[in-house]
Amino acid sequence: MKIRTLFASSLLLLAIVGNVYATSYKLPEISGDRVVSSSTSETVTLTVEQDQTLLDVARRFNLGQTEIVTLNPTVDRWLVKKGTVVRLPNRRILPDSPHEGITLNIAEYRMYYYPADQPGTVKSFAHGVGRQDWQTPLGRTTVIKKVKDPAWHPPESIRREHAANGDPLPAIVPPGPNNPLGAYALYLNLPGDYRIHGTDIDKIFGIGMQITHGCVRMYPEDIEALYRSVPVGTSVYIVKQPVKVGWLNNTLYVEAHPDLEGEEKTQDQRYAIALELIQKANKGELPEFDQVALNKALKDLDGTPVPLFERLPPLEEEIPALEPEPVAVPVVKITKPTPVVVAKNTKPGVAAAVIKSTKSVPATAGKNSKPVMVTVSTSKKTVPVTAGKNSKPVIVPAGKSKTAVPVIAAKKSKPVIVPASKSKTPEPVTASKNSKPVIVPAGKPKQAIPATPNKSKKQETTGKTQSENSANGYYRGT
Repeated sequence: MKIRTLFASSLLLLAIVGNVYATSYKLPEISGDRVVSSSTSETVTLTVEQDQTLLDVARRFNLGQTEIVTLNPTVDRWLVKKGTVVRLPNRRILPDSPHEGITLNIAEYRMYYYPADQPGTVKSFAHGVGRQDWQTPLGRTTVIKKVKDPAWHPPESIRREHAANGDPLPAIVPPGPNNPLGAYALYLNLPGDYRIHGTDIDKIFGIGMQITHGCVRMYPEDIEALYRSVPVGTSVYIVKQPVKVGWLNNTLYVEAHPDLEGEEKTQDQRYAIALELIQKANKGELPEFDQVALNKALKDLDGTPVPLFERLPPLEEEIPALEPEPVAVPVVKITKPTPVVVAKNTKPGVAAAVIKSTKSVPATAGKNSKPVMVTVSTSKKTVPVTAGKNSKPVIVPAGKSKTAVPVIAAKKSKPVIVPASKSKTPEPVTASKNSKPVIVPAGKPKQAIPATPNKSKKQETTGKTQSENSANGYYRGT
């Protein structure tokens, strides 16, 4: 009698305050996050203002019986006295399923509906599921029809069961308050006539429990809202996920629910399931998470998301570093000079050396010499020329040497022709007075060896003097 009195008072309270707890959640802003919350607080509590049952609180806030009892294990479900603080759920991890249509997670007695006309929103409802011997089938299906005030045609197996319990059923149960299908029903495209429907007044506190013959049972106000919103053809995903993991703002959470009847697991089995889900959520790698928090969540099984691991957030507005594009640098043809000395009163000398030097070869003329002209052939750098007084031109073409080879002409000497040779080390050239040209092959020296003048020694390659082979006092060589 006391329970019936509390039940009647709770119905009166619900008629006054209605269902005030928000069941609509905004989807996370970060793509891939799956934790939703009703408020920014860590926990949500309610202080009861008058005596009532815990199931009254559950219906008021759209919770099932198993969920409210698990959250408040020390509170008597049949009598909650005035001033008692009742804990309510705040955060939820969305099931691992497509964010479209309807998802029924049998393991937590909860439905998640993603309205097509409200993108970024998910609505959550409590529901009851099939018993151990009448399990709700898993998989993807669709809503094939909707019926208001449906009549129930109980299968023969259910009629035999009721008859054995002394509660025989007619072949057809007409619409009304005693119809277990309630006022609305969504028929699923599954063999066996499975439905998402309401409930009668006698079984209203069975929401959130395993009490049906396989159908999904909802509160009367919830099934009405769903009936008006869900179109025929909507996808329905029926899953069983007692352990869920998901990200929120770079923090990984775990949520665990009690096992269904007949499917009890050990702590080690739950732990193995959680490890697999954590690794999957972290791109195949198992991070260093809080194992104490995980063990507690798997022991309490109160359906509260618990943080396990926090990763470093990606830098916002991070611009990847790009390699600088190559900039063309002009070749500056400025080099150090290498002197070419021309002695006094000499005829024009022609020095032919093959040089590949990148350094310049300056030419220095002695007194009373004619202008000195230096021609650079293959050198990449310029060859400055310094001309002495009254000197004739000295033409010095640049060769292939990497190091400059200075050429020094002695006094009154005839032109010195230095052709290129294949020697890696240059040979010194000595020009004496009144001597004829000395032809010395120039190689590809790496270091310069200057030629020193010798006034007394005759050249080895010729014995003719300047007067015998010159015209107008000057030798005309090639």
